[in-house]
Amino acid sequence: MTDSSILHRLAETIEARKNTGSSNSYVVKLLTNGQDKILKKIAEEAAETIMASKDGNTAHVVYEIADLWFHCLVLLAHHGLKPEDVLHELERREGISGIEEKLSRKTGQ
Repeated sequence: MTDSSILHRLAETIEARKNTGSSNSYVVKLLTNGQDKILKKIAEEAAETIMASKDGNTAHVVYEIADLWFHCLVLLAHHGLKPEDVLHELERREGISGIEEKLSRKTGQ
């Protein structure tokens, strides 16, 4: 099994790059260009994931989801959030029907 701590290490690297201000860093460029640029990259990577899936190319699906997750980690950093915030939410939802969970958001329960 692959070590899931890679998400934490990537988040730490993104945070470190965020604080350097280096013009040679892709992360810094994304963060400097603001939320719209980050969101555009997420949309682009999501579309590429969809196309890879429709093509049935599983290796390409994995590659594109890696890109999508990376850009989502950049978005989390933009908002001052960490992977743990998402993991806690997933943990909160564990064992709850997806239909039930979605309904609870509508009713505010």
